[in-house]
Amino acid sequence: MPTEHPVLQTRDLTIRFGGHVAVDAVSCAFQRGTTTAIVGPNGAGKTTYFNLISGQLTATSGQVLLNGEDISGLSVAARTDRGIGRAFQLTNLFPSLTARENVRLVAQARARRGHDLFSVATSHVELIERAEHVLAEVRLMEKADQAVASLSHGDQRKLEVAMLIALQPQVLMFDEPTAGMSVDEVPVVLDLIAGLKRDADRSILLVEHKMDVIRSLADRIIVLHNGALVADGEPAEVIASPIVQQAYLGREPEEEHVDG
Repeated sequence: MPTEHPVLQTRDLTIRFGGHVAVDAVSCAFQRGTTTAIVGPNGAGKTTYFNLISGQLTATSGQVLLNGEDISGLSVAARTDRGIGRAFQLTNLFPSLTARENVRLVAQARARRGHDLFSVATSHVELIERAEHVLAEVRLMEKADQAVASLSHGDQRKLEVAMLIALQPQVLMFDEPTAGMSVDEVPVVLDLIAGLKRDADRSILLVEHKMDVIRSLADRIIVLHNGALVADGEPAEVIASPIVQQAYLGREPEEEHVDG
């Protein structure tokens, strides 16, 4: 793997919907072992930028590179196979199956154990053990036998993290990981992401509105506005910058949430 390249990079990444430019020539490099928060007001292009990176949308122009390789033409599945993992891609693969079975299926796919996803679980002892280890890591082992559809919203978000861990991606993408969670559930997910952050071989991209979450997790903040990159730097520097305070965040530095 060429170490001279950023793990992930976008070059002049652009997408137009009719006459509207949703992401406007965004060039940004993400280094291995870093956590980057992507912020901005509603309609800034944050989720669209995520969708271009993970492959849900096809760029009008520009490139997405992983370890220096242009992956712009690859499908979502192919990008996942290369090492880009996005939480919502993986959750609820089989809502009627248990949490253990869902994580086991991801581990099986990662191990490339063939195409019979419904083979008898007990014939894959090592995969079951891997699934149970990951479920214990995200504090879901006691609910391993529950159907995914019956889990609470917070537990489903924890399961997303479990499935990402089982996939073992190089780049982990979280779009508002604490959205809709109760006050009691939020710290658990933040602890899980903080644990992933300690792995120097992984990079994390995070779209988040809660400023306390950004402060606790991010090494870097990039700000999008009208699809363009308008600020990029260390959290304290970016949060305090007049352009972000006045035009994009709309709040004082000590407020709890970012508008948008």
